[in-house]
Amino acid sequence: MKWEIVDKTLSFQGYFRLFTYRVSHALFGGGMSPVITRELLQRGQAAAVLPYDPVRDEVVLIEQFRIGALDSPHGPWMVEVPAGLIEPGEGPEDVARREAMEEAGCEIGELVLAHQCYSSPGSCDERVAVYVGRTSTQGLGGVYGIREEGEDIRVRVVSADEALEMMRSGVVDSAMPLLALQWLALNREALREAWA
Repeated sequence: MKWEIVDKTLSFQGYFRLFTYRVSHALFGGGMSPVITRELLQRGQAAAVLPYDPVRDEVVLIEQFRIGALDSPHGPWMVEVPAGLIEPGEGPEDVARREAMEEAGCEIGELVLAHQCYSSPGSCDERVAVYVGRTSTQGLGGVYGIREEGEDIRVRVVSADEALEMMRSGVVDSAMPLLALQWLALNREALREAWA
């Protein structure tokens, strides 16, 4: 299938960039669509990690304020996993390890790729590598983040069972931790055996 970019304009430059595209694309029934206008938030590539302690069977979750969740029934403090954008010269595994340390004071050993996915392809180009990473949860907790970036992040160490219940009950309602926790639910015993 093919598509044609008729025009691309930078509409906004701030923390992220917003482009306005005029495009035409192939139709499933044949032919081409009329020219349509779509906005694209250019965010880039990202990585996220669910730190998991296979010995204690515990995970590390974080909580922080999120502007996109102002209307959430739980409020704008979301339960998430450490995550961040991939900077030039970094790989997704590097970012997963860096963000776990910056946001949770957590060292990550082995990493398993759970998923790679687009976060919201209808309007954003962000593609996220979601990992589960081996760690020790002993002594973890507190408040972390980079003050200059406006981060104020609370670290929570919870049992894997409690984290999965938080997912089932809707307390965890952000895509990256949901993907990571669902992967852990499916692969937990095998992972504990491999990392024991």
